Amino acid sequence: MACADRSAKHEQGSRRSDKVRARDPTREIAGVFESSSQPEGPRSLQPRSRVAASPALHEQPATDIHAAPHSDCAVYCSIGRQPSVLLSPALRSRPPGTRREVKTIDSAQIVSCRLEDPNPTMMISTRAALPRAVALGCSTASPLGVKATATTTTRTKSSSPKNLVRNEGVHQNMKLSKSWRNKPLFRRQGDVRFKSGLEASKLLIAEANRRDSHEAEYIDSITSTMEALAPMFDRNPRYAFVAKQLMEPERFVQFRVAWMDDVGVVRLNRGFRIQYSSSLGPYEGPLHLGSHVNAGLVKALGFDNVFSNSLTGYDVGSSVGGSDFNPQNKSEAEVQRFCQSYMTELAKYVGPDIDLPTMGMGVAEKEMGYLFGQYKRINNKCTNGGISFMTKTGGDIPGRAVVLFAKAMLKDKNQSLMGKRCLIIGSGKIARAVADTLLDYGAVPLTFSDESGHVYEPNGIDKGKLKTITTIKQERGTMIGRYIMSSTTATFNEPGSIFDIPCDLCFPCGGIKSIDEDAVNTLADNGCTGIIEGGHKNVTNEARQVAKSRGVMYCPHIVSLTGTNISHANGHSLDKQTLEAEVNRIYADVKEAATEFNARGDLVAG
Repeated sequence: MACADRSAKHEQGSRRSDKVRARDPTREIAGVFESSSQPEGPRSLQPRSRVAASPALHEQPATDIHAAPHSDCAVYCSIGRQPSVLLSPALRSRPPGTRREVKTIDSAQIVSCRLEDPNPTMMISTRAALPRAVALGCSTASPLGVKATATTTTRTKSSSPKNLVRNEGVHQNMKLSKSWRNKPLFRRQGDVRFKSGLEASKLLIAEANRRDSHEAEYIDSITSTMEALAPMFDRNPRYAFVAKQLMEPERFVQFRVAWMDDVGVVRLNRGFRIQYSSSLGPYEGPLHLGSHVNAGLVKALGFDNVFSNSLTGYDVGSSVGGSDFNPQNKSEAEVQRFCQSYMTELAKYVGPDIDLPTMGMGVAEKEMGYLFGQYKRINNKCTNGGISFMTKTGGDIPGRAVVLFAKAMLKDKNQSLMGKRCLIIGSGKIARAVADTLLDYGAVPLTFSDESGHVYEPNGIDKGKLKTITTIKQERGTMIGRYIMSSTTATFNEPGSIFDIPCDLCFPCGGIKSIDEDAVNTLADNGCTGIIEGGHKNVTNEARQVAKSRGVMYCPHIVSLTGTNISHANGHSLDKQTLEAEVNRIYADVKEAATEFNARGDLVAG
């Protein structure tokens, strides 16, 4: 009879335990106990309730665990072959039959009392389980002398530890990493998965080539970026899926721009505006005018602008626009008519609370004035919350920021800009701002260049000569060669290549892909120790690799051209000290990220 009674009780307990397991889809519940009504009195170590233990608990040695003595919380738990829970007086005063649940997490390392009250307490059995318990946001206490702050949780499905996801940045625990790797990155002709970060980057590059193989500039940007992100894909595979989303812009507008030249002939050009990503904030980005502007270039610049904006930490989205219109060989009236025609169509997609166009290649104060004048004719609203739309901001700040990045790079090598002979490629507003800032720090600018060639001052360009060059270049369509008429020491196109001039630093601020592998080798042979981009995509991907192998410092435009975003974010309140502090912060973040991913000194990887 006793054996039969024990067997019946055992079967009843088994059925009860099976019901609990069937009710909880996670199958992590160890058992169910009922609190019995007990008179309040001195605490004893005798259990007030029994808990049916999971198989994993039976393999653990007996361990005593004390929970924080909050009201409505279990204050004692003995884990072993006969797990027991001592209830607090507040719980003992509850009506008999109140259901309580006890469950295990991560095998038998964590045992939690799951109560109907707003302050459930989690009890841990080993010190190794403490980080996991704290990460789950639970109140913990143990006889090991480790305590955590009590938190309030709710009994919802999302509060289950199985469903919690830790926000760990680029770091990832093994469980979540495996789950992301098991997901297909692409589902075209079968599921395509990756096992390593390098394999993920190759898959993303291959997808970009499949879709847009005709856009060379865009493919170059995707290739260099995904190769740099491969170590991060290894550490946290979910970022490969984020990168896949970034490969496609949110909106890409291409339209016809018809305008009339001075002869009365109707001319046609292509206008572009790509609103690439608004994940960080409202769209904002430059307008570029030039015969080299095409859909692939605009798409590439928009993609790069996403990462450039993320470095600043400001709430700014990525957008880029422009046209294949060359303003250098046009009259002032032709430029005005083109800008008005361009803005007539562009006004449908931009605005103070939608998208903010800024100055870029071939777009200076005059062009922005023509564009804004036409926008005002079409729209009455030109500001939003006191934020001006298409106003002149920045000035020489983008060029100054380029020099400040060079200063920060030299400081890491215990050097300064004082006395450094600097090669400047280009003669636009950023190139002239770079020269002016270099003079402030005691450096020696040597050259300027444009489509016609380059001018070289062996003894350097001072403030007076720079003013003369600025006056020349502000007149539309003039070439840099006119400068030799006002200087007795300058040479024009001597030597034949600007890269043959000995220098310490090179600041390319001119055309896209103006520096290739041969140019980097020539610069390194002539003593150049650093290349700091002052323009968009001046250095080819192959030239970057050569610079790295030759030990030449390199700062990509994604980092060096963040001065524009800093200027627009701070407005007119930005001073030189604030700008330098922001540049140093960005440079320190990039350098730290590069070091963390075993690419010390590589700002492209950072």
